[in-house]
Amino acid sequence: MQSLDFSVLAEWENMSLLLQALVYTVLYTCAGFLLSIVIGMLIAFGQMSKVKPIRYVSLAYLSWFRGTPLLVQLFLLYYGLPLIFGIDTVAWLSGVLALGMYSGSYTSQVIRGAIQSIDKGQMEAGRSLGFSYAQTMRKIIIPQAVVRMLAPMTNEFISLTKNSSLLSTITVVELFRQANIMIADTYKTMEFLIAVAILYYLLNNLIGYLGLLLEKRLGMGDDLR
Repeated sequence: MQSLDFSVLAEWENMSLLLQALVYTVLYTCAGFLLSIVIGMLIAFGQMSKVKPIRYVSLAYLSWFRGTPLLVQLFLLYYGLPLIFGIDTVAWLSGVLALGMYSGSYTSQVIRGAIQSIDKGQMEAGRSLGFSYAQTMRKIIIPQAVVRMLAPMTNEFISLTKNSSLLSTITVVELFRQANIMIADTYKTMEFLIAVAILYYLLNNLIGYLGLLLEKRLGMGDDLR
């Protein structure tokens, strides 16, 4: 059995390529997450809408993106659009769009759940003060809901970071893709896979730690003491 040789990771050129790919992973994930928040808000309010067509469209979106794998969605977006509609696609842009649309179906439920968890008396109090529905949502309901969203949103961000490795299947050079390229050059499979796993582990734990700090800063959990 061949022993592991981690000296290949000590070479600055190899580590610099991995770290650069890690930066791209973070950028793609952040872009996808921001898009997912926008989509999530639209779907969440669409679900709560009293207009049936809007509600049905939102439910159809949820049904599709939660019921099909992200990998299939990536392939349909990147390879399907040129074949069916003749639209030229860019790998990284398709990847970010797929991440955002997929994650948006899950963030929408976080947003909807947080908003609906706020006591109905808060809305009544806001309306009694002369605020419109939109003003009450913006000034009273949503600020409280945001605090309740932090923990599940942090989890979704971590999940999206791990799912970003699927972008390698459409030739996007992120962390996992870069590792595969280097494995093909050096034949050091386990060494690079272990390095990639450690980098993902450190990144996701950093995200979790920052999420906890933000929760503490906003005073979450004070009512449980």
